[in-house]
Amino acid sequence: MSERSEPAGIHLEGVSATMHDRNRGEIMAVRNVDLDVQPGELLTLLGPSGCGKTTTLRMIAGFQEPSAGRILIAGRDVTRVPANQRDIGFVFQNYALFPHLTIFGNVAYGLQVRDKSSGEIQRAVAEALDLVGLAGFGERLPNELSGGQQQRVALARAIVIRPRVLLFDEPLSNLDAKLRVSMRSEIRRLQQTLQITTVYVTHDQEEAMAISDRIAVMEAGRIAQLDTAEVLYRHPTSAFVAGFIGRANLLRATVESVTDGRAMLEIDGQKLVARTERTLAPGDPVSVVVRPESIAIVRSGASTGLTGIVQTRTYLGDKIEYEVAFGGQTLSVVRFNPADNEEFMPGSTISISVPEANVRLVDGA
Repeated sequence: MSERSEPAGIHLEGVSATMHDRNRGEIMAVRNVDLDVQPGELLTLLGPSGCGKTTTLRMIAGFQEPSAGRILIAGRDVTRVPANQRDIGFVFQNYALFPHLTIFGNVAYGLQVRDKSSGEIQRAVAEALDLVGLAGFGERLPNELSGGQQQRVALARAIVIRPRVLLFDEPLSNLDAKLRVSMRSEIRRLQQTLQITTVYVTHDQEEAMAISDRIAVMEAGRIAQLDTAEVLYRHPTSAFVAGFIGRANLLRATVESVTDGRAMLEIDGQKLVARTERTLAPGDPVSVVVRPESIAIVRSGASTGLTGIVQTRTYLGDKIEYEVAFGGQTLSVVRFNPADNEEFMPGSTISISVPEANVRLVDGA
């Protein structure tokens, strides 16, 4: 957009939030969070309900004051600054459009309260509606638009004020699956075009992976791991992160030996090898992550050293999903583009192969 503001970094320093519950008393919703969002970055706060992601977003927005810590935007301490003085745009989950105002009126509202001239408002609203693909919709009312179009109006209203920071609170949760995919691409395109520093909240890991520069996975009010989608998927540091980012087999194992950064693990009488930089000793219990698509199934009797029994087989066209008994535990296995004569049926004894690079040791059980 014209006269675009420079993107602003966001810094959270030891931020906590205490909530009062009538039955449980004081609850720490956010616990001592440190976070840096780089200028122009799209960072997603990802996690299950109650993990503290929305509370963290509300504190950045100024809708809720932290009980401890500081929040800085572009180097300015805004911890106690009202929301309307933080130079932010906020896109709500429920769109929060004014039903009695036209689309033009909804988008223009933030400019009107800032006492912009009529000419400025006309130009800015037209530009914002064009950016979100709604040119020519200005005279319609919100109830004349689809859910996806209403979300675009909410987005136009947020960017028309040319904020330095853009915040999203689960903006696609009210849309159907196909429209969510389309809208997340539009949000990413617009964010990159405008280069607005953005914090995005969702519980949908696929959505987070599709749009984010980095993802902060939150658990119980803390950031469990912060990195790119690829690093989080390939190198999770905890069982929680592994289980939340994509599908994962979480197995219990015992260290048998460690030599030159390679740990021989025993799982119910079967052996897996994992690369590790940890200090481990024989007999140590460990948690292991193996992704379903990294497990290869071969015919029974192949010299892999690992065997299992097929419990279930689910054909899904481009892939077949198996549940395989592996010692006293169960493995999920995915085979993409299966052959027409796929013969691994329930009850079959099979051999499996797991490359050591795909076996990860993580914290937690």
